[in-house]
Amino acid sequence: MLTNFILLFLFSGVPYYLYLEKKKLSSEKIFLLSAFLMLCGMMISLITQQEVSIVVIIALVLSSLFSFYKATKTTNLYKLSYYIMFFNVPVLVFGIKESFYYGISLLVSLFGLYLMAKYYDKNYGSANYQPITGITLVSPYAGFFLTIYLTSLALYPPFPNSILFLNAILSADTNVLWYIIVAIVFFGNFFLAVKVMAKTVFGKPNANVHYIDLSILERSIHIAIFIALITLSILGLQEVLK
Repeated sequence: MLTNFILLFLFSGVPYYLYLEKKKLSSEKIFLLSAFLMLCGMMISLITQQEVSIVVIIALVLSSLFSFYKATKTTNLYKLSYYIMFFNVPVLVFGIKESFYYGISLLVSLFGLYLMAKYYDKNYGSANYQPITGITLVSPYAGFFLTIYLTSLALYPPFPNSILFLNAILSADTNVLWYIIVAIVFFGNFFLAVKVMAKTVFGKPNANVHYIDLSILERSIHIAIFIALITLSILGLQEVLK
């Protein structure tokens, strides 16, 4: 019972929405704190291997849908990062190894998106992508890495999110609720990622914006994240082929 309560608190976005956002904590700090606590919840779920209560799972599905709604209403990449994280929670509560790997891959992709938010914020004064549409068309490195992260989050193969998501589906004990969760998370991730792409990667350049591309240090960090995603893809493919 205690484990179920802890997982509900760590995985449900509601405490963060009710407390952290009300306390005017910056979206940047909320993402970092949420990602850390999410990782703690994943570790607890993996170590205990305790079956999660059906009531907790249903509560997390409802919380996930609320996070999806919040994600569709924001143009802030910091907020989008932790909204997508909370939206994916129902897949992570089954306590199996494959779901844990999917969670790690998800956090890596979202950390890349978080760094893109910092890039927007530092160079254009805001992490909101909508006022500076088309930035990626004239900032090739920024465009490349943002496309990578969004494509990964949209569950496109051969990126690890899609492979590990598939592996989690094949390895889980299937039931009607599980199929519903899979459908919601799959189509929801695709919709949210494509929605952002339409406003950035495929947008029209803004003639009033002075475009600044990623620095060498920033590119190096993103390359490291890209290598991590490729490595996770290989590991995920090995798991699927076992």
